[in-house]
Amino acid sequence: MKTPQTIDMNTLRIKVPIVITLYFWIIKILATTVGETGADFLIFNLHFGLPNTSLLMGGVLAGVLYAQVKTKAYIPWLYWLTVVLVSIVGTLITDNLSDNLGISLINSTIVFSMVLAIIFLLWFKIEGSLSIHSIYTVKRELFYWAAILITFALGTAAGDLLAESIGLGYARSAMLFGAVILIIALGFFLFKLNKILVFWLTYILTRPLGASIGDLLSQNVANGGLGLGTVATSAIFLVAIVGLVTYITITRADAPTSDKQVLK
Repeated sequence: MKTPQTIDMNTLRIKVPIVITLYFWIIKILATTVGETGADFLIFNLHFGLPNTSLLMGGVLAGVLYAQVKTKAYIPWLYWLTVVLVSIVGTLITDNLSDNLGISLINSTIVFSMVLAIIFLLWFKIEGSLSIHSIYTVKRELFYWAAILITFALGTAAGDLLAESIGLGYARSAMLFGAVILIIALGFFLFKLNKILVFWLTYILTRPLGASIGDLLSQNVANGGLGLGTVATSAIFLVAIVGLVTYITITRADAPTSDKQVLK
């Protein structure tokens, strides 16, 4: 197992946000919402259908992910574009399992949970850490994006399971996931829970939170939503993402405060 060490940041290819701020979580939730509403927009509004949308967005993600992995530095717009596309593709993976293969949401939730656990186990066994502060090799970055993709697919399945299959509704689902995230945050600040565990639990739970918010805003009133539609919801959240990413690019709010960082 690799031990923590102080490494010169300038010699590494760290291409993810180093400083996890409130902006990070806001953009993550916004990207999650766009993943939900964006997929619906392509499938239903543009009439691409689920298979064509899956092929199209899978191809776009592959191209952008290749650029993200090949770049030599953290580029906020490229990183967050990758996150948005992973969010869309993660949603489409779950939708294909449910709609085309007839796999129930509860089974999808269980399977994705197992797959995510396997990714984390392999990542830790091979690299010795799950910290996003230690992602400075291609191998670690690939583990990182694989984990994120599965968190989005898992979040979609879990969110739809509670909101639709169990009948909790979008608003109550959003409040439930928000409450759990708040409890985790309190555990971190008050009881010093492990920061890596807290990060990944929060990352997983912000997916169904964002999806529930997206469905609440976009779905029609008859289905328990507010009726804004996928076009308006996607546009509002995309504008917000662009604004926040522009801000962190200018201010470097998520960049390290020194040229050295203890990587764990």
